Amino acid sequence: MIDNLFTPLTLGDLRLRNRILMAPMTRSRAGPEAMPTELMAEYYGQRASAGMIITEGISPSADGIGYCRTPGIYTDEQQAAWAEVVAAVHGKGGVIVAQIMHCGRIGHALNKPANSELVAPSALAAQGEMYTDADGMQPFGEPRALTTDEIALVVREYATATERAYAAGFDGVELHCTSGYLPAQFLCTGSNRREDEYGGSVQNRVRFPLEVLRAMAEVDCSGRVGFRIAPDNRFNDVYDEDPRDTFAAFLAGASELNLAYVHSIRMPQGRVDNLQIAKDHFPGRVIANESYSAEEAAQAIESGAADAVSFGRPFISNPDLVDRLWRDKPLAKTDFSTLYTPGAAGYTDYPFLSA
Repeated sequence: MIDNLFTPLTLGDLRLRNRILMAPMTRSRAGPEAMPTELMAEYYGQRASAGMIITEGISPSADGIGYCRTPGIYTDEQQAAWAEVVAAVHGKGGVIVAQIMHCGRIGHALNKPANSELVAPSALAAQGEMYTDADGMQPFGEPRALTTDEIALVVREYATATERAYAAGFDGVELHCTSGYLPAQFLCTGSNRREDEYGGSVQNRVRFPLEVLRAMAEVDCSGRVGFRIAPDNRFNDVYDEDPRDTFAAFLAGASELNLAYVHSIRMPQGRVDNLQIAKDHFPGRVIANESYSAEEAAQAIESGAADAVSFGRPFISNPDLVDRLWRDKPLAKTDFSTLYTPGAAGYTDYPFLSA
């Protein structure tokens, strides 16, 4: 039985009608100048029956852009375009939060706006490659280490992005703290070699993401702010010598802020149990993520391992996922060849059961 997936839930100041959440997923459909589009408004509006939609990563600055065709929220025009996306979701009774994502050293000049740069806690390039529209696969670029004074400016960029998100009508915001992006780069020993108050000891390495969370929480109220973690996620060449210790310290600091939730990605093959770390060190609501079936999700909620579960790929090919689960109908399969391609194909053209 999966009835508990359809019960209401409160996450801080966010009121959800069910516990089937849409996970943040890069879909690479933004227009030039990192602009949200009408197609994106249609896409998110189609999925408004989710208990809560967490958007794809949205950059707080031009420097934060890493991938091709990903959106920002650092200009008036971007903010206005996001307001159209939010309106499409709210018009169908949905709840939507903006995931704020600064890629840091994960990027390439061919994907970035003019006059922007790759910045990171340390001048260490990530090992690996990324796709560019202009020249296919390319190695990650060489970042510049942020100065101590510049870190405060980046914290302010996150706060300003939060202000813009609320002005656009978003119900809340989520800080992306995993997948090798800027907060994870500060947290982890493999990418943070600083010798100032932002590097070295675990208390120094957690300082930046905690300052960002605090700044975002101070924009309106902490009950509208969540954050996403995966303590032993090595995606994008990020590695920490002791993820349990690092994230215990980070979560202890975050626990003092009275935030809406922590969003934890389970990784069965990791060195640590990401969900258990979240439960052990964060007293608030926990959203679980990563390849859950409906039955697994219901069991996680029943056991108290999580308060809600976010679904990624099932929401791509099933805009009416909530209805399909409620009616016990088959799920449509995802066309993985169109995950990141421009246009409506594989994005807004998946049919509803009613069709």
